Amino acid sequence: MSTFKAPKGTYDLLPPDSAKFLAVREAIAAPLRNSGYGYIETPGFENVELFARGVGESTDIVTKEMYVFETKGGDRLALRPETTAPVLRAVLEANLHKAGNLPVKVWYSGSQYRYERPQKGRYRHFSQVGAEAIGAEDPALDAELIILADQSYRALGLRDFRILLNSLGDKECRPVYRAALQDFLRGLDLDEETLRRAEINPLRVLDDKRPEVQKQLTDAPLLRDYLCDACKAYHEEVRELITAAGVVFEDDPKLVRGLDYYTRTTFEFVHDGLGSQSAVGGGGRYDGLSEMIGGPALPSVGWALGVDRTVLALEAEGIELDIPSTTSVFAVPLGEEARRVLFAKVTELRKNGVAADFSYGGKGLKAAMKAANRSGARYALVLGERDLAEGVVQLKDMESGEQTAIGVNEIVAELESRLG
Repeated sequence: MSTFKAPKGTYDLLPPDSAKFLAVREAIAAPLRNSGYGYIETPGFENVELFARGVGESTDIVTKEMYVFETKGGDRLALRPETTAPVLRAVLEANLHKAGNLPVKVWYSGSQYRYERPQKGRYRHFSQVGAEAIGAEDPALDAELIILADQSYRALGLRDFRILLNSLGDKECRPVYRAALQDFLRGLDLDEETLRRAEINPLRVLDDKRPEVQKQLTDAPLLRDYLCDACKAYHEEVRELITAAGVVFEDDPKLVRGLDYYTRTTFEFVHDGLGSQSAVGGGGRYDGLSEMIGGPALPSVGWALGVDRTVLALEAEGIELDIPSTTSVFAVPLGEEARRVLFAKVTELRKNGVAADFSYGGKGLKAAMKAANRSGARYALVLGERDLAEGVVQLKDMESGEQTAIGVNEIVAELESRLG
């Protein structure tokens, strides 16, 4: 028994459960690949300033949750708490935005790290699949991403999730709302830290989950009442496009996201079967982020969906994913010569695209067949000394129990035929 354990707030993905996580990632990624999004991967750590500027100095992520360290060379780095800012940094660094094909559409899959109080659905290490469309201001892009996320979840069989939608305005109308909200917040009975946050970014206070704060926000001014005509028209087109696509959503005038870079369209996917950690994903438009991190104006939109929470949502709805067995054929040799012959055949099967495994360690027939059963293989190949002498191998159908003797040299062709 090892004396080491996974760090607090983290988890290990182990078979067979890990197959469920892989299936969720694939289901989320599939519609993206089918819609012009190319895969992108960024380092697990970045310069601290990238997140301080992009995510926001006043956010809990930057002030409390980032894992920050200093390298031997004196660089201050942070494990990535989110991936939008790193993706935009990578696109700018590689000049993808100058290739003449905007928007740059990319998707990613990877781990994020936040120092939070661990609880079910909230971990210090967690996995997300995300998508970003960089360099175009178009309501159809916002709608496309919402539709693709909805499509991903429905492909998994999820039904009890809700899509919350709001607009956060832009640099023209948000300052007016910001001033009105600050005036309102100054009149509340809030602690010192929350009042300080209200002066830096008052919208962050609306995202405060504490009941004693939410109770006082009942009559807070709503951003929708301050939207300029351009933002109203933009938001209405997003709503019309996703409605026409058959996607059901709820208008939530109090919805804000926990990151400072969001503008205009903002949305969240929630699942009421998860308790307090009901958000399974979310995103929105971030037209000013490129300029925040030193790039040109590149209006963009994106989302991230939590793999961990999506798995919990599936469990809450009692959905069992149809995950095919990783092994189709399991070979059971009885004796050294049989071992040599069958191992060569397993290698040949694998080269021909048949998923095959082998009974290692010199197990007896009973133990080896138990292993074959546990593997989920459809067929078992059993080869003993008498079979060798006759030039045949016993092919057992693990579902029906039917057993047939076939020629050793017919193994690959017979199995390819049976497995299609």
